[in-house]
Amino acid sequence: MSTLYQSPEHEFEAQPGLPEPLPNNEQIIWQGSPDLKSFALHAFHLHWFALYFGVMVLLKAIAVSQSAGGWGEEWPGFVWALGLSVSALVLIGLLAYWSVNTTMYTLTNRRLVMRIGIVLTITFNLPLKRLAQAGVHFYKDGSADIPIQLNPEDKIPFLHLWPHARAWKLAHPEPMIRCVADGKRVSKLFAEAWAAINQVNLASAETHSIPSSTAASDQRSYGQGMAIAKVSQSSL
Repeated sequence: MSTLYQSPEHEFEAQPGLPEPLPNNEQIIWQGSPDLKSFALHAFHLHWFALYFGVMVLLKAIAVSQSAGGWGEEWPGFVWALGLSVSALVLIGLLAYWSVNTTMYTLTNRRLVMRIGIVLTITFNLPLKRLAQAGVHFYKDGSADIPIQLNPEDKIPFLHLWPHARAWKLAHPEPMIRCVADGKRVSKLFAEAWAAINQVNLASAETHSIPSSTAASDQRSYGQGMAIAKVSQSSL
């Protein structure tokens, strides 16, 4: 998926999403950005914020209707509550929009490049040979998150990655390809690229279950600790 708007900040990139040209022996396999709707719902939880502010506005309306002055005197307080709630939701939506339109994931036959950041753009270069493990979380709309576990000696601060990081993994942050459309295809391309650079045969990979509280979870191991695993299916 291409970005909706190309920021002037990125006009001087050697290639879209890449800070410098790729070597002759390296090719782009896939390039894309998060799906805006999926990103707003699953990264910024816009639906839960909308529910929260909706309840707050409803409670305010009930309080005004039961007050001594009634709507005739108390309506400005309700208008303020409604206005602040709408403004907060608009701001969250804009943050999701800006995040999507400044993000570019690039998968090559040798590395994963993550260009992220709204105000300050950061580019992370993750060689496929140094990735210990990966998983995939599918959503009902077909989009997916692909969290990536780095080698123990490699570490990227969580705040540098957010919101492109797996939740609650603060001690050992995990970069995440987040809310990409056509998640099955992207996860397959990711697994194949990793297997090719590490000389692993996917066809002969062993299938086994992973520890999870979700009974339906399963994992297909791709050798040497690398896995693309369907760890859960979102209900949203």
